[in-house]
Amino acid sequence: MTQTIILPRRALLLGSAALALAGCSDLIGPSSAPVQLYGLKPTGGAPTTGPKVPWHLSVGLPTATDYLDRSRIALMQPDTSVDYYAGAQWTDHLPALVQEALIEAFEDSGRIDGVAAESDGFKADYVLELDLRDFQARYDQPDGVPTAVVRIAAKIAPTLSHNIVSSLQTSHQAQASQNSVAAAVQAMDAALGQALSEIVNWALSQPSPLKR
Repeated sequence: MTQTIILPRRALLLGSAALALAGCSDLIGPSSAPVQLYGLKPTGGAPTTGPKVPWHLSVGLPTATDYLDRSRIALMQPDTSVDYYAGAQWTDHLPALVQEALIEAFEDSGRIDGVAAESDGFKADYVLELDLRDFQARYDQPDGVPTAVVRIAAKIAPTLSHNIVSSLQTSHQAQASQNSVAAAVQAMDAALGQALSEIVNWALSQPSPLKR
């Protein structure tokens, strides 16, 4: 099934150990080739079935550690040092893409009529805040096939009180089909799709917030 690339609403940390990944020498490190842009195309995940909720939701821009809060596509080397794929970037800073993907996942569920980015000034009953803990390709061997790791912490609170009523930590992995940037991104899409469906099902299980 064809997936629609999620584009953002608004249109260097290179580790010294990069050369150690001999099998990835064409993937990591300086490159004079044109930059290839990748969007997020979440795939898989459990169905988001259930009744429609009577409340509205605003989704905050996810927070992230510095190495993830950028448009570079991150990877983790066998010694746990962080690096980036050369000649490849996300179409926007990663947190913005994840926020957009999550909003679309809520819309696609058909279970909520009102959901938007917190920055849109949308009047909502709940606010959902996210923290990107991991979003990278992990190499267990220098010339091996990477595993995509996506880990997100989520908290939901009524907009009237901002007292957290529920929290969730979701962690998913997906094996890439080969050692290439495109395959690593595809694996990240698969891990993200599982994480998003878990977040959507959890968030939409919350009761209606108390009204003042």
